[in-house]
Amino acid sequence: MAESDLIKLYSGRILALAADMPHTTPLAAPQGSARKRSPLCGSTVTVQIVTENGRISDYAQDVKACALGQAAASVVGANVIGRSRAEIEHARSQLKAMLTAGGPVPDAPFDGLEVLQPAKDYRNRHASIMLALDATAEAFAEVEKSACA
Repeated sequence: MAESDLIKLYSGRILALAADMPHTTPLAAPQGSARKRSPLCGSTVTVQIVTENGRISDYAQDVKACALGQAAASVVGANVIGRSRAEIEHARSQLKAMLTAGGPVPDAPFDGLEVLQPAKDYRNRHASIMLALDATAEAFAEVEKSACA
């Protein structure tokens, strides 16, 4: 990767998002949690959630990732409260399509993920970018599974 490519990829906006991570205090009594890891780079995101009426009412995340994964987690964390499992899974599908298939930016409230469009050309970064939404969807599935048990 050329130096100019790195500068374009790690924009000031991405670095600012990475530095301003919301919801980093662990929850006292999470209903669901999930830890996702990118095998390529070793980035990890652990998510804890509490739901009420099928929507996230409390959220915590522990993010150990590159600036791109951190930026994605920052956008997700800032917008996840009040969202349903369907909304999380839709945002995840849209983000994946944006990165891999030239799809549009995810719908609001996750449209801030557009900052990661330059990463579409760096497939080795995609897994790290997807971690926050992957972990959130998995934590939601855990909550629903335990509710049915």
